[in-house]
Order: sequence, then C-alpha cells, then structure tokens
Amino acid sequence: MFEQLDVVEIMNNLPHRYPFLLVDRILNLEPGKSVTGLKNVTMNEPFFRGHFPKKPIMPGVLIVEAMAQTAGVLAVKTMAEEGSGVLMYFMGMDNVKFRKQVVPGDQLIMELEIIKQRSKIMKFTGLAKVDEQVAVEAQLMATIEV
Repeated sequence: MFEQLDVVEIMNNLPHRYPFLLVDRILNLEPGKSVTGLKNVTMNEPFFRGHFPKKPIMPGVLIVEAMAQTAGVLAVKTMAEEGSGVLMYFMGMDNVKFRKQVVPGDQLIMELEIIKQRSKIMKFTGLAKVDEQVAVEAQLMATIEV
C-alpha cells in the first residue's frame, strides 16, 4: 500500500523549491504506471500579483508545469532511489487543452500516467482537475538524467 508524500518528501525527489515548487502532496503513486498530485492554489502565490490583479487566474503554463513536476516524482520513483540525484527535463508537450480557469481557493488535482518509456525518455498523458472538472489535459515528454 502506498503512503502519501508530503512536500518535504516531494523535495527529496525534485530539485524545485519555493516559489517554483508547484506540487504540495502526492496522493497516489504506482511506480512505472501513474501518479496523482495535489496543488492548493492560494491567493499568496507570487504570480497572482501580475496575472491578473483584478481577476486572479493561475497561468495555464504553470498548470502544465505542475503536471510536469508531478510526473517528475513518478519518473524518479520509477527510475531510481529517492534523493539519488535523478533529474527529469521537460522535452515537449502535445495536445494541450485549457478547459477551465484555476483561481485562488481551488484544489488542483493532477493525474498522470506513463504511456511510453524508452530508455531514458518517458511520455505521459494527464489531466489537471478542479472539483472533478478538467482544467487542463496534455501529453508531456521528458528525458531522465541518472
């Protein structure tokens, strides 16, 4: 049975730190298969000062980044030991669709699964949801540096 990963454990698997760490918790993870991550979107996020001051909306590219970071935890847990220095580099994205705005107070749930893995390259498909409604869907590709 999988235990959830808190933000400290996430930082043991990713190089990202505040203000660019965009995953607060891993809710579910099956190495080699899938991961579910959570981001609590709060008004004190630094990007809301400029996007947009009178109607704060989380930038779509940051939602995709949060999805990529969630996939990064899956990649590390699939490829190596926690804290082993494995890095995942984002290579591309396909079929990205922005469906719903994400605003302060939302809880963003990111669900990703590996659809292809060849050597050090992984391809993921995923959704970012708020209240069970799809906010973003995308396919992401990354390379792993061991």
